[in-house]
Amino acid sequence: MSAIAGWVDHGRDLRREWSVIRAMTAATACRGPEHEAVWHSERALLGQRGAPGGDSGEGPPLTVERDGRAVAVAVLDGEVYNADGLAGELTARGHRLTGGGHTEIVAAAYLEWGSGCAERLRGIYAFAVWDVLRGELLLVRDRLGNKPLFYLPGGHGVLFASERKALLAHPGTESAVDLDGLREILSYAGTPGHGIFRGMRQVRPGHLVRVGTDGVREERYWSLEAAPHTDDHDTTVATVRALLDEAVGEQTGGPSPVGMMLSGGLDSSGVTALAARRLADRGAGPLRTFSVAFGSEEDFRADEVWSTPDAPFVREMAARVGAEHTDIVVDTADLLDPLVQRNALRAKDVPSPLGNMNTSLYVLCRAVREHTDLALLGDAADGVFGGVMWLEHEQLLRAPTFPWIAMARWTGARYGLGTDLLAPDLLASLDMDGYCAERYRETMARVPHQPDESEVERRMRDAWYVNVTNWLETLVPHSESIAQSVGLSLRLPYCDHRLVEYVYNAPWSMKSFDGREKSLLRAALADVLPTSVLERRKSPYPVVQDVVYAEELCGRLRRILDDPGAPVADLIDRDATAKVAAAPGALVSGRGVWVARTHAEMVIQLNTWLEVYGVRLRL
Repeated sequence: MSAIAGWVDHGRDLRREWSVIRAMTAATACRGPEHEAVWHSERALLGQRGAPGGDSGEGPPLTVERDGRAVAVAVLDGEVYNADGLAGELTARGHRLTGGGHTEIVAAAYLEWGSGCAERLRGIYAFAVWDVLRGELLLVRDRLGNKPLFYLPGGHGVLFASERKALLAHPGTESAVDLDGLREILSYAGTPGHGIFRGMRQVRPGHLVRVGTDGVREERYWSLEAAPHTDDHDTTVATVRALLDEAVGEQTGGPSPVGMMLSGGLDSSGVTALAARRLADRGAGPLRTFSVAFGSEEDFRADEVWSTPDAPFVREMAARVGAEHTDIVVDTADLLDPLVQRNALRAKDVPSPLGNMNTSLYVLCRAVREHTDLALLGDAADGVFGGVMWLEHEQLLRAPTFPWIAMARWTGARYGLGTDLLAPDLLASLDMDGYCAERYRETMARVPHQPDESEVERRMRDAWYVNVTNWLETLVPHSESIAQSVGLSLRLPYCDHRLVEYVYNAPWSMKSFDGREKSLLRAALADVLPTSVLERRKSPYPVVQDVVYAEELCGRLRRILDDPGAPVADLIDRDATAKVAAAPGALVSGRGVWVARTHAEMVIQLNTWLEVYGVRLRL
């Protein structure tokens, strides 16, 4: 667990600015409270937070010297899963490795292959290498974007960091958001490279950024490619199983005890079964599993989204693999705790329409961290194997916009997620329909297709692509940031790029061969899961169904309406907000309640965000 930050400027003597990089790294103290170190020179400052001697050798910036002179300095957030293999290859090529862990592997790989090192790494990472001799900075983000990496060009160089808050800690940075930034927040578009705050960018998944005396240049080193799928059904199922098993094996290595976020669904149960086997084969374990629940099992109320409680399936799965299980019960008071809500918001740096889900994830991660600092997640399987809800509805797939926006409207929203309580003049300026349609067209233009695809295959490939790129670009870094904010590192086996590449080119008829979602994954896990889990209808991450929570949401809306100085006061439709605030029952359960909540949650989160971050809206 770590965080990185840096400042490169070819027109300024940065040796006098070491206190600035200290402030930037301090802003991410939650990611590495035990250790902070910086490296400085005339043109570059690099900082890192992390536990010294950690599993990945994270710690201070790693300097490679030749003839007593620094030639390269590297900082790393994340892990390189094939580090051992690379170490052997680099040693054979004459590199002298001194036990600097994965950061040293990254630095040596850069010195051997230059920017081509990105193609040789496998794992979850965001790293920076300052080439002292060339005077050039290289920023690299992993293929699926598990680790966030933000940068802000300016002057004769760039600022970079694992989190936006570190960039905002620089005295020359303005906490400003324009219409495009607000559109990105409200659309959940996950536009590759968008940083939300004005001028801020994010290194895109599978990309690298060079910063030299000639400016800032972005290059792609990996992308999905369309290729013929020649394997038959049985071979495809076996290959999916082998790739997933290898990913789980890599991600359960290391000395730290491994935890598993277990919901009792197909995705997390599959990883649980494979992880338990891997640990048993090594003579380690038992696997620690954790689940989240809101109140007792008897409190659960089924609706069209959440059809079954998790608890029975979790118990069965934990017993099957001999896991050491812990139930994390989140009560309404936890979710309504102002400090918890503010911490969850600060973890992500931007507001979200899925407020209570993020808050409950924060509480869950905080509780898991009391037992372990490393946990596996089943996230991303819905995107990779075709299990997202909107794939079941033809009208959502054919909509000329992001499917989650189409689904929100289909479920009762006028504009999308978290937008319906905004002021009419603001909505007119935002033009959310136009923004979503344009970003969606841009995404569709990037989809690699095979020639002569059928209409169905083409449409489903489009839907698959937007789920694994834009949708995950929003969800995965958010989960990572929330977990890191309490000292918990996450690993996601379903984000293994080899698995993603393979499944991408399997035809839709094979992905859904038995008429159910995630057919390939069910078949690949059939021998390790109980029938009840294999046959369970998909149930998303649970949400609180307590009327007390809905009543408090409405109470907070009323307090905002009563406060003429509320930061969000000029951005909302007062009549629409008052109507929602008067009917808490509509925010408890039933069809469309999850969408209705997004509107109330967004108003409240926007109000807190504008206050805490001192955001200047440039509208």
